[in-house]
Amino acid sequence: MLFGFSSLFAQKYTADWASLNKRGIPAWFNESKFGIFIHWGVYAVPSYAVVGPGGYSEWYWWQLNGATDGTHQQVAAFHDKNYGRDFPYEKFEQQFTASLFDPAQWADVFKRSGAKYVVLTSKHHEGYCLWDSKQANESWGHPWNAVSGTPKRDLLGDLTTEVRKAGLKMGYYYSLYEWFNPVWKKDKQQYIKEVMTPEFKDLVTRYKPSVIFSDGEWDLSDTAWHSTELLSWLFNESPVKDEVVVDDRWGRDTRGKHNGATYLTSEYGSGMQPGAIWEESQGIGNSYGYNRMENVNDYKKSSDLVLLLVDIVARGGNLLLDIGPTSDGRIPVIMQQRLIDIGAWLETNGEAIFDTKPWKETRQWSAGKRPEVKEASFMANYNISKMVLPSKDYAHIEMFFTQKPGVLYCIATAFQPQIRIKDYTPAKKAVVSILGCSKAIGYQQQGKDLVINLAGLKPGDIPGNMFVVKIKE
Repeated sequence: MLFGFSSLFAQKYTADWASLNKRGIPAWFNESKFGIFIHWGVYAVPSYAVVGPGGYSEWYWWQLNGATDGTHQQVAAFHDKNYGRDFPYEKFEQQFTASLFDPAQWADVFKRSGAKYVVLTSKHHEGYCLWDSKQANESWGHPWNAVSGTPKRDLLGDLTTEVRKAGLKMGYYYSLYEWFNPVWKKDKQQYIKEVMTPEFKDLVTRYKPSVIFSDGEWDLSDTAWHSTELLSWLFNESPVKDEVVVDDRWGRDTRGKHNGATYLTSEYGSGMQPGAIWEESQGIGNSYGYNRMENVNDYKKSSDLVLLLVDIVARGGNLLLDIGPTSDGRIPVIMQQRLIDIGAWLETNGEAIFDTKPWKETRQWSAGKRPEVKEASFMANYNISKMVLPSKDYAHIEMFFTQKPGVLYCIATAFQPQIRIKDYTPAKKAVVSILGCSKAIGYQQQGKDLVINLAGLKPGDIPGNMFVVKIKE
């Protein structure tokens, strides 16, 4: 009893948001700027969704079982035609082989992308676990994890080993609820106590994640989920108590709140502004899980993905860019290519991205009326690529800004013979250069503006269309 009392007395954070918010978010996270999201599970077998915004293939089972958002009929028609009306979703697990899964190759691509951390779906809403979860098998009444199921392999553990070997941090997405788990359907509190809580603690204790991306929280309040108790355990007693960062999805009443304890999440949204610790997540296409109905035009171009990253970082956020592997364990080549292209840009320009802070201005607009932008953290239809294109009707973004102590980075969206930074006067002996360019760059002060002269540069002097002007004071 004395030992138990002493341990309790020594705990730093109590199970309430006022206490948890005092912890703060470990600095490594916001310094990292760029992470890779991976949605991989049994849904990779049918790998089907209606193409378009919100066409998430990982929701296949839910849509098949009578979703009310208009997708049920199309998904059911696809399922009946290709697998048969009586083919149960759980039977897809037999085709989730991961037979070509090469975690070292995955980790190599992630490292070459320039990303600093990786977040894998340990378990999505279907409940299938990518590690040997005892609670999954017991609550479902049959093998429902990758080790005792068809892959016969600790997919999560094997990838974790290789990602860390490549020098990146490893984290896990974890769904609090499971659509059709028998215990959840019978008694939600029993599920939380006997399935979710011990399973979560097993995942954390065994694999020691740097990130927890919680999800599937919207059915219950944080009180009903006992979230603050779980987080106080995570921050006080778990093996990652000092390093781990967690998102804001711990109850239907927690998103966008508690930024002292959790980072805020935006999903296919417009992101947020400086002052918050936040992360935007998107797939390279419209879906998180692999959707074989998506074609080349459904995937964002490499240049648009770089622009997405730049825009987010200029506003102080992180980009968590998602890939969806196939059921046999391959990252589609088009996704690999996009990641490698981002890495090539960061190889030259990463100095203006990693470990930076927002400047007094996040972006500079040309003259004219600015386009109206819908700002929302979810499905905002926000398209930064359109906002940098010159238009006769609207102003466009000419450049983005980031900074480090004594250095301003101006990320130009297109080449101009002259770059004008409005309302900015550098120190008298400031040195101006372009990342990846060896040529001397001249500048002069014109009133309140700094004008940088690039007219003497030749094709090939500047590495790529989007480039970085560095002003060192």
